[in-house]
Amino acid sequence: MFSAVRTVMTFAVDPEASARWWGGLLGVPVKVEVGDGGAVYAWVEAGGVEIGFHPADDERNPQGGSPVVYWGVEDLDRVRERLLAAGCEHHRGPLTIGPGRRIAQLRDPFGTVIGLEGP
Repeated sequence: MFSAVRTVMTFAVDPEASARWWGGLLGVPVKVEVGDGGAVYAWVEAGGVEIGFHPADDERNPQGGSPVVYWGVEDLDRVRERLLAAGCEHHRGPLTIGPGRRIAQLRDPFGTVIGLEGP
């Protein structure tokens, strides 16, 4: 069902500044994308894992909250339905974030938000 951790997302007041700090620390380039409404998503890649910095949102993703680990999956819809049937609750998405990349977030029965990423 899960193949590997692809993305660890954290929530920051200034995503680009956070990514630039990590990029400098790790010696890797920073990637920045500006979405609808001007929201900035920034990330670095290290060790085959995307470390993403998303704008903090007090309601859904507060600054300093637990990072969301995204599991790579082959069929996002199928795995999402399986997790919902097993007791998870919908949290966010599914969202298309780029060509061939979709994400969804669910809350497990213990309150932990987990992410799925796949086609």
